[in-house]
Amino acid sequence: MRMTDIIAAKRDGQILSEEQIRDMIERYVADEIPDYQMSAMMMAIYFQGMTDRELTVLTDAMAKSGDMVDLSEIQGIKVDKHSTGGVGDKTTLIAAPIAAACGVKVAKMSGKGLGFTGGTVDKLEAIPGFRTVLDRKEFFDVVNRTGLSVIGQSGNLAPADKKLYALRDVTATVESIPLIAASIMSKKLAAGSDCILLDVKTGSGAFMSGREDARALAEKMVRIGTLAGRKTIALITNMEEPLGNYIGNSLEVAEAVETLRGNGPEDLTELSVELAANMLYLAQKGELETCRQQAAAVLADGTALECLKAMAAAQGGDPESLSDTSLLPRAPYSREVKAKTEGFIAGLDAKMCGMASGLLGAGRETKDSVIDPGAGIILHKKTNDYVMAGEPIATLYTSKEELFPEAVNVLEKAVTLGKAPKGKKQMVYERIV
Repeated sequence: MRMTDIIAAKRDGQILSEEQIRDMIERYVADEIPDYQMSAMMMAIYFQGMTDRELTVLTDAMAKSGDMVDLSEIQGIKVDKHSTGGVGDKTTLIAAPIAAACGVKVAKMSGKGLGFTGGTVDKLEAIPGFRTVLDRKEFFDVVNRTGLSVIGQSGNLAPADKKLYALRDVTATVESIPLIAASIMSKKLAAGSDCILLDVKTGSGAFMSGREDARALAEKMVRIGTLAGRKTIALITNMEEPLGNYIGNSLEVAEAVETLRGNGPEDLTELSVELAANMLYLAQKGELETCRQQAAAVLADGTALECLKAMAAAQGGDPESLSDTSLLPRAPYSREVKAKTEGFIAGLDAKMCGMASGLLGAGRETKDSVIDPGAGIILHKKTNDYVMAGEPIATLYTSKEELFPEAVNVLEKAVTLGKAPKGKKQMVYERIV
């Protein structure tokens, strides 16, 4: 079939057949369809959208364009968790061990961070010796022995997505909700888990800053997962300010450990328990409230922390650094950012905090950028906290002192003071099933 006919059909708002969609993806991955024609198709989808059925077929075709991971060698129900990205989001390091401690298997492939958002793989690689590259046999073995394993995306996973994402990036179609949904879910389907939990962030530090767009994306992804035969739930969660108090790779590992010890900040603990509870619910561990109680119990008794340590040891990491987090990398230079006037913290812009952390060396501008694992920010004050003039709001860490001025300037702009507290922050806005 001719690509021009498929483009014209979608341009005119017609519903594409399964044969047309699968043929298009197969030939594009085989370099039989040029970029300029696929660009026209991406723009047609941007304006005309896709039905749930079209989108599910597109996602499945993208997933099957490469390796489909078979997790049948792992005993039990496998639950995957995906976050759309944010600042200070170390929930995988907390929720996944909680789920594993409750008997759920978590075989997760994660990505690296880019721009102002952090990546789970970067955080884990801040643990001395930790390996995020395992072959399939070792990956499965670690999950069977410890209940969980988190590795980098490897192999030929959804190559159609890699090609299409690069194309969308230069054709102003990145913001298309159907194409975002297909991109995320194609990798989730290819990764092979039985169930999928989606954490869709919204707010200044999220890819989807608007609540309505976040809901639309969540609904699309849940429908794709359901139609593809995977039990799928999405939570729409708050990313107006950084999650927790620590931003930066080794710093976030340290805060995840403190949270697993029961000493974590309220926002991070609340969200991590809720994510873990939904993972347990997907794995048929009981009603949601029962799952919340199970999650809280293994957090309180230290079982979840032991699961994280077991995974780290199995993947070459130093478990002592998770017992004594002072052994984790820490950049040698520090500088405080102090309040210039007194008042309540009325806002702490997540995106600008993430940008400041990146300027210190904790993030990457391109996929080849080298990250400083010990760089980042510790926030001493969050929204609703009272601060006196001259009192520290944050401490910045870097390995290069010359990076401080720009990072300090950006962080200062992230802080807004007010005359009264704003009230308790809502962490989970909606649950989409």
